[in-house]
Amino acid sequence: MNYRKDKYGNDISILGYGCMRFSRTAGKIDLEKAEKEILTVFHHGVNYYDTAYVYGGSEAALGTILKRNHIRKQVYIATKLPHYLIKATDSLDKYFKEQLRRLQTNYVDYYLMHMLTDVQTWERLKSLGILEWLEEKKKSGAIRQVGFSYHGNSDMFCQLVDAYDWDFCQIQYNYMDENSQAGRKGLQYANKKGLPVIIMEPLV
Repeated sequence: MNYRKDKYGNDISILGYGCMRFSRTAGKIDLEKAEKEILTVFHHGVNYYDTAYVYGGSEAALGTILKRNHIRKQVYIATKLPHYLIKATDSLDKYFKEQLRRLQTNYVDYYLMHMLTDVQTWERLKSLGILEWLEEKKKSGAIRQVGFSYHGNSDMFCQLVDAYDWDFCQIQYNYMDENSQAGRKGLQYANKKGLPVIIMEPLV
């Protein structure tokens, strides 16, 4: 497995494992199959695992698998704040605590604003105290790095890059569709700003 450095020098596997589409049986995640898959890629060097609050059952499955195989400290977990569900300041802790419980951990390595669409949405979160909340969580070590995932256009992506001192971001990008969403323009802009980029769905 090849690795690249994140913003703080941590070695991240060039291939990560997305946990949104675990196989299901009778509407529930097939935990045994998911465990086999995760352990297979783990033993081949994959150390980055991506999930989210709204991926039904995914956080809990990942947390269970990592805990019972005693590999939590050997991997990096990325999960996402469902900011579109946040209506009040105290909701930030409510959702985050639930995520920690599901993941059976006391910290998240990479925490993203899930599907952050525009600067206006970020400003709304700021009005609810997100800056102070993130600062406190980073200071305590409960959140190691802060980023955002994105599905809008390239111009707005560049504005969001400049809206906060992000540690990383996540965009959809592949060779068949280089000019939609953040696109090549956004990718190059993030690189110019020294912002690490995680690519989702590179083969779509």
